Amino acid sequence: MLVTNFHRLSRTALPFLLLHAKNLNRKLQVCCALSVSILFLHDNFSYAQDSGVSMSLKTVPVPGPSPAMLSEFVKDKKAAIQLGKALFWDTRVGSDNKTSCATCHFSAGVDNRSKNQLDPGALRRFPRLAPNSPYPDSGFQLGGGPNYQLRIEDFPFTRHINEADANGAGSKIADVNEVASSQGVFTANFRGISGKTENGPDECDVIIDHHDGFSINNINTRRVEPRNTPSVINAVFNFRNFWDGRANNVFNGGDPFGLRNTAPLIWKREAGLLRQVKVALPSSSLASQGSGPPLSGTEMSCTGRAFVKLGQKLLHQKILTDQTISASDSVLGQYAAGKPIYRAMIAKAFHADYWQSPSIIRFTRNNAKRIGSMDLDKPRPFDNFIDTNASQMEANFSLFFSLAVQLYQSTLIADDSPFDRYAEGKGTLSDQAIDGLKIFRGKGQCINCHGGAEMTNASFRNVISQRLEKMTMSDGSVKTYDNGFYNIGVRPTSDDIGIGGVDPFGNPLSETLLFAISAENSSLLGNNFDPSKYERPGVDKVSVNGAFKTPGLRNVELTGPYFHNGGKATLMQVVDFYNRGGDFAQENRDNLAPDIRPLNLSEQEKESLVAFLVSLTDERVRYERAPFDHPSLCLPHGHPGDTKVVTNSGNGNATDINPLKCLKAVGASGSSRKITPFLGYGVPPKQR
Repeated sequence: MLVTNFHRLSRTALPFLLLHAKNLNRKLQVCCALSVSILFLHDNFSYAQDSGVSMSLKTVPVPGPSPAMLSEFVKDKKAAIQLGKALFWDTRVGSDNKTSCATCHFSAGVDNRSKNQLDPGALRRFPRLAPNSPYPDSGFQLGGGPNYQLRIEDFPFTRHINEADANGAGSKIADVNEVASSQGVFTANFRGISGKTENGPDECDVIIDHHDGFSINNINTRRVEPRNTPSVINAVFNFRNFWDGRANNVFNGGDPFGLRNTAPLIWKREAGLLRQVKVALPSSSLASQGSGPPLSGTEMSCTGRAFVKLGQKLLHQKILTDQTISASDSVLGQYAAGKPIYRAMIAKAFHADYWQSPSIIRFTRNNAKRIGSMDLDKPRPFDNFIDTNASQMEANFSLFFSLAVQLYQSTLIADDSPFDRYAEGKGTLSDQAIDGLKIFRGKGQCINCHGGAEMTNASFRNVISQRLEKMTMSDGSVKTYDNGFYNIGVRPTSDDIGIGGVDPFGNPLSETLLFAISAENSSLLGNNFDPSKYERPGVDKVSVNGAFKTPGLRNVELTGPYFHNGGKATLMQVVDFYNRGGDFAQENRDNLAPDIRPLNLSEQEKESLVAFLVSLTDERVRYERAPFDHPSLCLPHGHPGDTKVVTNSGNGNATDINPLKCLKAVGASGSSRKITPFLGYGVPPKQR
């Protein structure tokens, strides 16, 4: 009867019902769970006005290009997903043959390694904002150098005398601007694919890293990314990807920047003739994201390698040559005993107009320089590219790689947590978690940024309905911002300008700022951006500096360290941060999201909020059950020695710890080994 008569209840009656739900029996909790969830959406989000929508992620359509648009390129979607999973986990995608996409996303979609996982602050590049600070910062405050072994005692990176002091003002007793992230590759310039061994790593010229700090006694350590690694699980629900939204929602076939890159990047055979064409595939942020890391001089590649060279390296090789596949792998199981070559998988997955031409393409330096690098500090790394002859399949390898990885990642959806089942009326939560849910929606104000069933305002469903939004700042002024991107006072804005940065073509990453500069720029925003919906703000009425994409919260128990700088190790540290109103609220007040203010939560309320966050964990993720099963993977996890001494491998790079950290292949039924939180301390509410 409660559900049947839902619309007869007043808007004050349901909050009262929720407030006293723990005093009702469990059956009543289950019955009203769906109605309560509906209220959350209906009250807070313009994109969720349908009262039938639940907070269960199962109710949300999976974003992506329409079948008709995708069919322009993809012939067999199942084959493309198989290709994408193989490419995502294959360590030979990295120049060193040790680095795959999964190397930074192997644990609940993130990276829980703890040695050599610090960046010194390389994105501090704005002397006007911080005239007395080094930029970029190449000096390590924590540990004194790279190759540091993180400890729980190192967190949080910003510490306070009293965790509850409003806005963190005047109470800091320690602060470092390091970023806890993921180690990638060594500093080197690409020379060519291996001519020495059939499956060998790329040939690269080692450059001793005196600039960014990744060397010890003139021996390079692996570079570490300048922002914390976000989860690939549920990333399909983001309108844009990367912390700063670089991964555009329109995929151009070759790099992360969508319509901002106006060059034709793909070769298509039409009427027997081969010509370059522009690609503009909407709702494909994951493809844009997938095109970035394989060419990044920090993440996976020697600087200056183009996708055509990666294609020449991999196409004749068998998938996952040196890795094992479980016979029960949910996607690749049929290939456990006999692995096809990548060329055959592409031919099966994609239409022949994009790979079958017998013509030889002269892929020139100018072709390579059309590609925008995701390394924004090195926006054009292809000045030394050597012209090469290429097949159409090799020249279009960026298209195949990125679309296949997008289709694979689109299957990585965690929507069966205890909270999802509760929202559907099919399960229960503890009294403490229900109290935390009330705080999440009410006093804690979490839902103001972590909205909808996706638990992020940066979701496709939210942003597509309202790309630009206005907010009233603390001084009473009204500014416009990119929906889903906020400055919350994690670090001073000068440490990392976030979405306030620029792409390789000189355009603001921010859609708001791009539109503010010129109405004509609206043509670069794609996905049917309608400029008539928005009042074009003045440039001085834009709030984007230091703003970052709001992450979704499912599996957050397992995805530490937290925030774009990885500066918090536990969920309680995160809750403490919000409770005091941020760490750098005063310093960032010109761009600070107005919801960042002291919350005055009690210890009991904070513990309840953590209990609710833990209820968002999908046990399939924890135990790597399908679709989260995977091939085997061995990955670097630091160097022998410490921050003062490492051993030289003989070419100027430090040796990796031997043996590498290895994960066994896992089939659809999952693993007996459960994924644990970062440093083992993600959950205990008392731990700080």
